[in-house]
Amino acid sequence: MLHRLRSTCLATLISLAVVPAIALAEVPAAANTPVPLLWKVSDADNAVYLLGSFHLLKPGDYPLAAEVEAAFDDSAALVFEIDPAELTSPATTQKFQQAAAYEDGKTLSAVLPEDVRTLLTQRMGSLAAVDAVEPWALTLGMVMGMAQAVGFRPEHGLDQHFMRRAGEAGKPVSGLETVDVQVAALDKAPYSEQIHSLKELLQDTPKAMQQLNDLHTAWRNGDVRMLDGEMRQDMIKHTPVTYRLINIDRNNAWLPAIEKRLTTPGTDNTLVVVGALHLMGNDGLVDRLRAKGYAVERLCSACVTD
Repeated sequence: MLHRLRSTCLATLISLAVVPAIALAEVPAAANTPVPLLWKVSDADNAVYLLGSFHLLKPGDYPLAAEVEAAFDDSAALVFEIDPAELTSPATTQKFQQAAAYEDGKTLSAVLPEDVRTLLTQRMGSLAAVDAVEPWALTLGMVMGMAQAVGFRPEHGLDQHFMRRAGEAGKPVSGLETVDVQVAALDKAPYSEQIHSLKELLQDTPKAMQQLNDLHTAWRNGDVRMLDGEMRQDMIKHTPVTYRLINIDRNNAWLPAIEKRLTTPGTDNTLVVVGALHLMGNDGLVDRLRAKGYAVERLCSACVTD
C-alpha cells in the first residue's frame, strides 16, 4: 500500500528541488553524522563529485561527513538542479501556482472519483479552498505540511545548505535545468497516477509519516539498497510515467552538461548536488557515467559495501 505516496515523497525530498498540519511528535535527531551518498567521477585531468541530496532536513542532520566537506573544499564550482538565483526568485512560486491550476476548465471535484472525493471531504470539510488545484499539487502540499510539522525544513536541505556555503566561499554556482522544466515534470503526470497518490495518502496518513521517516533514515544511513531497491523500484512499478518524467527524462537532459565538466580541459573539479534518486540504479547518473568509461568511486569511509 502507499506505493504511489512513496513516489510522491521521493519526488519531493530526493528528486525535486522545487517545494512549495498534522500534529505529530518530533522525531529526535540521530547523534551520528549522516553517511554520505557521494561519488567521485574522474577522467584524465579532473573530477565531478555527485552528492545525493535530501531536499528537506533538520538541524540535527549536520555536521556532514568529512568526505563531503573535502569534496566541497576540492571543488572550484558547484552545480545544482536549479540555479540558486532562479530557485529563490519570487517568480518561482508563481510558476508553481500556475502549473498547479487547471488549464481546461476542470476542477478537483470533477477530476476525483467519488471515493477519493469523499475521503478528501472528510479530511477538509469542504473542497472550496482546493477545487482549483490539480491532485499532484494537493498531495505535494499535504506531504510538505506533514514533513514540516515534524521539523523538516527546506532551508536545512542539503542543496540550500551548499548554496549558502558556495556564496560564502565565493564559488560560482549554476543549474542543470530551469524551474519550468522541473514543475512541468510534476504537472505532466497522468491523472490516474496523481489520484492514486492522493487516495493512498488520505487512506493511511500515519503510515505515510512512517514512510517519510524511513526515507529520511535511509538517506542518513547512505542506504543505497533501500533507496534503489525499495523506493525506486516501487516507483517504477506503480507510477512508471511519473518516474520517467521526474527521473529518466531529467537525467538524460543533465548528463551532457555533467559530462562537459569532465571533458573540458583543466583541473578544476565540480561538486554536483542533486536529489538522491537521480544517483540510484541503472537509470542513475552514477551508473550512466560509469558505463561511459569514467572512473567512478564511492567516497564513504563508513560504508561496508557500495
